[in-house]
Amino acid sequence: MTKTYETILVARDGAVATLSLNRPDKRNSIGGPMMVELYEALSAIAADPDVRVLVLRGEGADFCPGADVKHYGGQGAPAAARAVWSMTREFNVAVLLHEMPAVTIAAISGACAGAGFGWACACDLRIASSTARFNTAFLDVGVAGDMGGPWTLPRILGAAKARELYFLPGKFDAAEALRIGLVSRVAPAEDFEAEIVGLTARLGRAAPLALTTMKANFVAAEKIGFSDYIGLESEKHMRLFQTEDTTEAFKAFVEKRPPVFKGR
Repeated sequence: MTKTYETILVARDGAVATLSLNRPDKRNSIGGPMMVELYEALSAIAADPDVRVLVLRGEGADFCPGADVKHYGGQGAPAAARAVWSMTREFNVAVLLHEMPAVTIAAISGACAGAGFGWACACDLRIASSTARFNTAFLDVGVAGDMGGPWTLPRILGAAKARELYFLPGKFDAAEALRIGLVSRVAPAEDFEAEIVGLTARLGRAAPLALTTMKANFVAAEKIGFSDYIGLESEKHMRLFQTEDTTEAFKAFVEKRPPVFKGR
């Protein structure tokens, strides 16, 4: 039975899990127990071997504009800030998105800024609606930033552009995000849902062992030298050649038919 949360929604359709930030009245800004709930839900998803794709999205019009500034800048700000400062593991939400076995997709509509921007950058793929608007925004509220952007963003855009977006914050649209390579695709608002469904269906049909191994290879490549990586990659590659799924994929290719994968 799926657990009920206060600030997020979790849904499952076969190999695809969808995690929705669920504070639409606050544009899905971070407040209340959202960080704790995100960490708990993502940890469970990461530990589930049957989940091969995760979609991170926002309920309503927006993805996530970052922290609820009124919450952290209002009358109860000192207590709210102390609650955030007391967190340690919850700041690893970005690590879970980046390193979990499943392929992670940020489905971005509306506002994507601050910590929400960092979470999007931690995902494997970023798909934007034409309504998406981006901003690092951290300097605008006098902080240096969180959720790993200075680690992920240079790997996506290069060091110079990443620094520009952080040191000179400003809003930019989905077309600009596509131009600089921040997002992989932009879909018109009316086609956005279909775009996400089509992409997750394609990934869900992929050979499951190969897909999770490919994701693990990318994560490993960020941590070790090239020579060590080649050794690791080759060992995994040869192991996959001995699986039923790879045999089936080669046979289906020759026979010009869709493969039927069993995950073994």
